[in-house]
Amino acid sequence: MIITGAMCDPYMPVEKNLCLTKECLQIINNYNFGISVLTKSDLIIRDLELLTEINNKAKCVAQMTITMHNDNLCKIIEPNAPLTSIRYKTLKKIGEYNIPTIAWISPILPYINDTQENIKGLLDYCADAKVHGIVCYNIGLTLRAGNREYFYSKLDEYFPGLKEKYIREFGESYEVISSHNLSLMNMIYEFCNKYNIEYNIKKLFNFMSSYQNNIDAKQLRLF
Repeated sequence: MIITGAMCDPYMPVEKNLCLTKECLQIINNYNFGISVLTKSDLIIRDLELLTEINNKAKCVAQMTITMHNDNLCKIIEPNAPLTSIRYKTLKKIGEYNIPTIAWISPILPYINDTQENIKGLLDYCADAKVHGIVCYNIGLTLRAGNREYFYSKLDEYFPGLKEKYIREFGESYEVISSHNLSLMNMIYEFCNKYNIEYNIKKLFNFMSSYQNNIDAKQLRLF
């Protein structure tokens, strides 16, 4: 299994013209490898035929990050990414081709989208798209030195007064966990149990990394 998208989205806007990810998928397909793709872009639909072929021969897992059910809020928090409603439709489309899908509900920002309404909306998307699994470590985010300063500048720009609240409550903590973490995580677990969606992180990563060859591997006759 070849896994891509953990640190850099394989479907950045420039991919539309460069087609480098598509060329990589063609090589993966030619050599019967499996692929697990994590993206926020609906551009993945362009390569659906190729991904289906990989899945039929080996294994393909499509992962997509969704964090903001409200598209207006999504425009503020993720201005350069497709709207969540588009990503949900992308997950659903991929699933219709029998390619297993996984939704990442992360990061969730305290006092912005750590609400029952937001989580329920995202979970409803997941159920309708018939995702195989949901990855969510905790209701919160991580803030490293450098990106913390950038994040705070954007809080000042779009949510005046919220930076000071973050500083008082979280200080310089690397992990910023919502006070609603327990209740919202339990909400996710109950929902996943109801709709038979996998949420165990270890099982999901084993699923994404385990190779499955679907080619008929019968012994050929010598004569």
